[in-house]
Amino acid sequence: MKKFTLFFLSLFFVFGSVIAQNAEKKWAIGLGPGTHYNLNKGKIGGFSHEFYLSRYLNPSFDLRLNSNGGYDGSGIDYQSLYLNLRYKFYNGYIFSETAAVQPYLYGGGGMLWDNQTDGFAANAGLGFKFPVGENTSLFIEGGWTNGIEGTRAGTVPDYRQVTVVDDMLKLTGIIEFAFGAAKDSDGDGVSDKKDKCPGTPPGVAVDEDGCPLDRDGDGVPDYKDDCPDEPGDPKFNGCPDRDGDGIPDKDDDCPDVPGLAKFKGCPDTDQDGVPDPKDKCPNTPIGCPVDANGCPLDSDGDGVIDCEDKCPTEPGPASNNGCPDWQDIRSSLQTVQFDFDRSDLKAPAKQELDDLANKLNSAKEYEIEVGGHTCDIGTEDYNMKLSERRAQSVVKYLLMKGVNNAYIVEHYYGESKPAVPNTSNENRKKNRRVEWEVAKVRK
Repeated sequence: MKKFTLFFLSLFFVFGSVIAQNAEKKWAIGLGPGTHYNLNKGKIGGFSHEFYLSRYLNPSFDLRLNSNGGYDGSGIDYQSLYLNLRYKFYNGYIFSETAAVQPYLYGGGGMLWDNQTDGFAANAGLGFKFPVGENTSLFIEGGWTNGIEGTRAGTVPDYRQVTVVDDMLKLTGIIEFAFGAAKDSDGDGVSDKKDKCPGTPPGVAVDEDGCPLDRDGDGVPDYKDDCPDEPGDPKFNGCPDRDGDGIPDKDDDCPDVPGLAKFKGCPDTDQDGVPDPKDKCPNTPIGCPVDANGCPLDSDGDGVIDCEDKCPTEPGPASNNGCPDWQDIRSSLQTVQFDFDRSDLKAPAKQELDDLANKLNSAKEYEIEVGGHTCDIGTEDYNMKLSERRAQSVVKYLLMKGVNNAYIVEHYYGESKPAVPNTSNENRKKNRRVEWEVAKVRK
């Protein structure tokens, strides 16, 4: 008996110190001491032992190979080897699989050896499991064995054979250790049973639930997060976009101001093609051509920007929209006077027209309006025709001097627009005239 006890104590310490698999593992061994009561003999048999190998089948059933034996004062009382099925009430349907107290039933059959005989026997019982660690549990188990029938020599003088039936009750305390290879499909160190993220790619750091780490808590795991320490948006691979312009801050040169992708997230307020941070003239009128600094072009350097300069290649004052000032021409224009009832040009008038023709011919573009007038002597119809002849004489002379007819406009007013009232001969002389107006001149 001492040797038997020493053997099982050795197993206890060996397995208790070596086995270190997690609770999910499907194999387990159990061993422990107990006592038994022989129903036939009507007495407690003494010390007994229990040893088994268990295999997890599903949440409700385990299969156990049990070996147990009992000892009384005279030596070995019995030995047995059973194949039992254990039904677990802690299957997730009746009690939780992680309950602190986990009841079960067991039953099965096998071989029983008595002191002088052996045979098939059945057993059944009730037990309670108490998990105490990831791989270790304690059990209290009570059971019944139906004994065997056999014969042995009697003690009476005729040595007749007698029938023996050893029905027994047992009570055992067991310590169980789980072992075996736990399945870890993604190789992250967390078994599939506990792994809430079983498809994690190889090599990715995970938490205790087997899920990829997410340091900034933005829902994008670190291995996919381009900004793992700053909460961001999944559509930007975990990076933030503070200004909401659709460009993540890491790629945005202006992360606090909404901008355009072509300018790396910076705005172009005046829409001149130069982003604001580089624009030295950020308020340029929309549509104006600009230089590399975003400032409006002024090709002729006259201080009037090209988009507002009607003569962008010729310097001119702002008062004349950037065009050369031809006020000297306008101010120097003289009225051509005619004699009574005449339309031919006098010498002073020709000299004045020669000067005007020279100035117009040196210009690229111009408009000149010529208007003929008369005094009030004569009929209105006659005076209207006379004013036409006077205007045409001026136009013909200018054309002869090279002025382009396309830029000349003629008007005939007759006596309708006197320069001065026709109240004296002196005033009537002033009204016999041709006036002209240079509307536009450009070199």
